[in-house]
Amino acid sequence: MKQYVLEFQEVDKTKQMVVGGKGVNLGELLKTQGIQVPEGFCVTTEAYQKAVEQNDTFQALLDQLRMLKVDDRNQIGEISSNIRQIIMEVAVPSDVAFEIARYLSQFGEEHAYAVRSSATAEDLPNASFAGQHETYLNIMGVDAILQHISKCWASLFTDRAVIYRMQNGFDHSQVNLSVIVQRMVFPKASGILFTADPITSNRNLLSIDASFGLGEALVSGLVSADCYKVMEEEIVDRRIAHKKLAIYGRKDGGTETQQIDLAQQKTQTLTDHQILELALIGRQIEAYFGCPQDIEWCLVDETIFIVQSRPITTLFPIPEANDQENHVYLSVGHQQMMTDPMKPLGMSFFLLITPAPMRKAGGRLFVDVAPRLATAVGRETLLNTVGSDPLIKGALMSIIERDFIKLLPNDQTAPTPNRSDSDLLAQIENNPNIVSDLIKSNEASVEELKQNIQMKSGEDLLDFILEDIEQLKKFLFDPISTGVFMTAINASLWINEKMNEWLGEKNAADSLSKSVPNNITSEMGLALMRVADEIRPYPEVIDYLQHVKDENFLEEMVKLEGGQEAYDAIYAYLNKYGMRCAGEIDISKTRWSEKPITLVPMILGNINAFEPNAGNRKFEQGRLEAMEKEQELLARLIQLPDGEQKAKETKRMIRRIRNFIGYREYPKYGWINRYFVYKQALMKEAEQLVQAGVIHDKEDIFYLTFDELHEVVRTNKLDYQTISKRKDDYKLYEKLTPPRVITSEGEIIPGEYKRENVPANAIVGQPVSSGVIEGRARVFLHMDDAVLVDGDILVTPFTDPGWTPLFVSIKGLVTEVGGLMTHGSVIAREYGLPAVVGVENATKLIRDGQRIRVHGTEGYIEIL
Repeated sequence: MKQYVLEFQEVDKTKQMVVGGKGVNLGELLKTQGIQVPEGFCVTTEAYQKAVEQNDTFQALLDQLRMLKVDDRNQIGEISSNIRQIIMEVAVPSDVAFEIARYLSQFGEEHAYAVRSSATAEDLPNASFAGQHETYLNIMGVDAILQHISKCWASLFTDRAVIYRMQNGFDHSQVNLSVIVQRMVFPKASGILFTADPITSNRNLLSIDASFGLGEALVSGLVSADCYKVMEEEIVDRRIAHKKLAIYGRKDGGTETQQIDLAQQKTQTLTDHQILELALIGRQIEAYFGCPQDIEWCLVDETIFIVQSRPITTLFPIPEANDQENHVYLSVGHQQMMTDPMKPLGMSFFLLITPAPMRKAGGRLFVDVAPRLATAVGRETLLNTVGSDPLIKGALMSIIERDFIKLLPNDQTAPTPNRSDSDLLAQIENNPNIVSDLIKSNEASVEELKQNIQMKSGEDLLDFILEDIEQLKKFLFDPISTGVFMTAINASLWINEKMNEWLGEKNAADSLSKSVPNNITSEMGLALMRVADEIRPYPEVIDYLQHVKDENFLEEMVKLEGGQEAYDAIYAYLNKYGMRCAGEIDISKTRWSEKPITLVPMILGNINAFEPNAGNRKFEQGRLEAMEKEQELLARLIQLPDGEQKAKETKRMIRRIRNFIGYREYPKYGWINRYFVYKQALMKEAEQLVQAGVIHDKEDIFYLTFDELHEVVRTNKLDYQTISKRKDDYKLYEKLTPPRVITSEGEIIPGEYKRENVPANAIVGQPVSSGVIEGRARVFLHMDDAVLVDGDILVTPFTDPGWTPLFVSIKGLVTEVGGLMTHGSVIAREYGLPAVVGVENATKLIRDGQRIRVHGTEGYIEIL
């Protein structure tokens, strides 16, 4: 039998689909000892379904709405308006109305009620839907309540609710609405309580907003509220607002806005005793629900009533720790230029390679640096290591100043003098073939891996990969390999420091780094320009590529005139670089060889933007500019006191940069090369699992860790719910923005740029590649969306080597993540692109299509 009305006492968490998120939470709140909740009942989703299910026009409009995309705003508005009109005109079914009237007679028809929407996809841990549906206060009489129930049902189709559902992947027909009818309380004060600070995310800092009258004034932004912060039963901060207005209930129903007495306008809304009592209630509710809560409360006489509690959905999870100690976590993604979440297989592969102590949170990896912060030498080493990202360094300085991680007692460690390993340096400098030898050695190792892995399958394959990862680690952490690019990095820092000191020349190493040999990543961008050269003579192929959508386009292309030549050029490119992609440190990401169509827009862009042989000319031009810069610097140095010695030393440092900085990009290429060999073998194994019915899709293995996959391959058994849950988790993680630095209290510690002589409205970041450029900003969150023309300035969250082919057609670069020696910065300098990185919220502050000026030498952006 269908239930159209349920009292709060009859509701528990199993009733989510019947009473919606708000209804469930109110039912659960009543089970919490000592929490006062105004009485009431839920009109269930079955009542809503009965009201609309027989209406054919409603169903037809719903089908139309399902076909639309978020961008179709006008059509969304029109169809949503028609649906709301239909719902408002449909009478509440008589048996539903009878039930509502019966419950109202029990509670007292003469009382006033709040009538509030409660959607089934509302107040969930991963989507709050806060403020999407309607609430009506101080409604009196059965007829008025029935009318406002219809209004709540209709609010399921406000434009904002429809668009929010589309953005969060909810099907309109699967989301239903319950309506809460709750006895009105008329408070002298009300507000919102967050059990974790919404600004800093600190889980130990509780935040209370409070104003006079009904909370509607605060929620709607009509009034400023007092703000109190409580930590460990102590009020640690209070801000008393100037409160001019309040909303109160009228005796005959409805609400009105009133002026607050002058004497009361600047008084504290709650007493200190009430603040601490409310904080205690908040902690009690948080403990019951097991996660931080956003709570609506009212103060009636001296009693605190709770009218709603929902999870705070915007907090970044705290990396897991098995103790109660203080910890400080640094984002690995910000150091690896990939802040997207990683799938479990990608994460476990990364963990197999890294020696650092890692923690997981929100689909990302973090390094716990608390042990390093506990000693003086550890602090100094850490600050030097992260120095290329001023925001991380600033955050760590703030933590040190706060004494959040205390120095170990009797810490006698003293910083050891930073001596370079002169033997290693001599070995590197005196061997002109060292870079080519390292590259040949790795190439031979990868070829051997490709041969040997073909014989492996099942458990043997996973055991073999585990063994080969030891070879990969030897390659990545080889002291000679590291020494080569560190020699170049140190030489760049020396050049920048000394040329500024001796000649007043800023960032001189930028020009000297252009078009260096052996840079596999910049060669990759120029090689794609050469692919465009091969295709350019064949208009039929170009036309075909402009309209192609099929993943198997290469097979069809060979039938055209010039198709075979184009095919050969693309395949040769994929053979050398096809293991790359955006976000490539996650082995689960789709490689160019797996989806060659990704390259088509970039090839066409190169055909349109450049003349034949432009790639070779670009490289040669950069090389000449670097030589000219070297000659100019040396000529100026000779004129100085002790000039010959300064010029000699500078020339030696320039040689180090030119000989070795290109190799900076090779270890990652070698790493990703090996990853792709592993992945191809694992995908064959995944096919066997699909055929055996163990998984539904080959890519399901990405949602297992390496050890779990090993066990599934061994047993041919898997609880598929594991995959389903992790897919849902991954969708949630995609919406989160990872912090650079987060503590074990969940507090996100921001750093800031300390910079004078920057224009007032400039957006500040870190200068990594010199020059000033003006152009059109193209803001892209994902590489696959990027369509650029010559002269555009790319603005994006991060770039890793997979983005490099786009660099040949842009004139400047702005990223939210990055440092002086990260991949995007190195390539920007080599291509001579002015670049500013580490720009907080760049993709929000700069709009697509705006004209901007990038100051790559000084490190800021102006919107023109």
